[in-house]
Amino acid sequence: MPALIGRTEEKQLLTEALASPVSEMLAILGRRRIGKTFLVKQTFTRIDFEVTGILNAPMQEQLENFSDKLREAGAPVSEVPGTWLQAFRQLRQWLESKRSKRKKVLFIDELPWMDTPRSRFLEALGHFWNDYAAHNNVLIVLCGSAASWMIRKVVDSKGGLHNRITRLLQLEPFTLRETELFLQAQHIHMDRHQLTQLYMVTGGIPYYLKEVQKGQSVAQTIDRICFGKNGLLTGEFDRLFVSLFDNPDNHLQVIYALASRWKGLTRQDILDITGLSDGGNITRVLEELERSSFISTTQPFGKKKKEMLFRISDPYTLFYLHFMRDRKKSGKGTFLNLVRSPRWTGWCGYAFENICLGHLEQIKYTLGIPAVYTEASGYILKGNTGESGMQIDLLLDRADRVINLCEMKFYDGPFTITKDYAARLRDRKVRFRESTGTRKSIFITMITTFGLAENAYAAELVENQVTLDDLFG
Repeated sequence: MPALIGRTEEKQLLTEALASPVSEMLAILGRRRIGKTFLVKQTFTRIDFEVTGILNAPMQEQLENFSDKLREAGAPVSEVPGTWLQAFRQLRQWLESKRSKRKKVLFIDELPWMDTPRSRFLEALGHFWNDYAAHNNVLIVLCGSAASWMIRKVVDSKGGLHNRITRLLQLEPFTLRETELFLQAQHIHMDRHQLTQLYMVTGGIPYYLKEVQKGQSVAQTIDRICFGKNGLLTGEFDRLFVSLFDNPDNHLQVIYALASRWKGLTRQDILDITGLSDGGNITRVLEELERSSFISTTQPFGKKKKEMLFRISDPYTLFYLHFMRDRKKSGKGTFLNLVRSPRWTGWCGYAFENICLGHLEQIKYTLGIPAVYTEASGYILKGNTGESGMQIDLLLDRADRVINLCEMKFYDGPFTITKDYAARLRDRKVRFRESTGTRKSIFITMITTFGLAENAYAAELVENQVTLDDLFG
């Protein structure tokens, strides 16, 4: 089995749960294909009992599978239980027969699939925890790709697992650096500019990255996996949302609405575009999309929470909606033609902004402020008859009385600040100060692929630079 790449903090959390002097029930959330199961199996050298739910199988088959896994683990089970209470009683009896005093690890994967209608699976699991596991040095790890189910029935449970979760792990996609390490482990080496373009399409999803083949360029790879007849990502979008969310129509409506605006939408904008009603349902949909790493939020500088902006943050979703969804023709060579178009070049600029927003820790480290309390936000100044509007996509509002006004540019060489662009930067800085009334110092910060070309404008206006290499930190 390949080695675990990255996931340092996540592995530490699992290790701490194992070393804890009390019983633990740990839930792992994360979108499909992100590596939840792999993380668990790579972290724990010994798992006393593990079982994986069977998709669309009735209760009896789930119980048979549970019984089979008990026998594989060494339990002397002769009969298939008829109920989940009986199944967990068999598990308890076997665990009580083990003499070892070390913590016993139980791993239940694809938990949602086991909770079939009227099976009372969760009630039985809750009873097993309350009556035995909570008092007998047991670690139960719960995992499942169906995000909406995991949030409602496990994390925010009002039923059998209410307040039973002792630790929650949200597994996020790989960062740029973790993506690089993952590919290097497969003996695939590419320059960081190309790797970033790959990230703009696949994101940091390990299962997608496994499709990269040695000896192929990024353009060839994207062409094959996104537009090829048997490409992994050709039909992934439709499978993705159905597997994650119960009745995903509302989730998809929100995603389609967000895809129509590069810079994001407020909650009210989303309601206006989709026609969905305000209330708990839209709140749940937005929360589930965010917890599954599909969308992110930024609160505009100086604005109230209701004006928070939602935007798509998942690279594959963005790429699919803008380049794959409505394409009447696809097949070999589709992306190789697209990659030379102005449309792709323009889209890369927006996709790079999204990558920067997902790598704020690396940006803060480069600026020398990793420990300084910082609020990341955007800023929108609406236009009027006499002056055009203005939008700043990333501001870093720091506790040391500095605001970094960030400009993000994805180029294939050093970025040159021209006379016109310099005038724009001056104007943005002045208008931001005047419109907000801030008394903090404002530093213009350029985040670029290969840095800035040296000239008088760069020397005059730019206080800080962050390059692509810094984002890989």
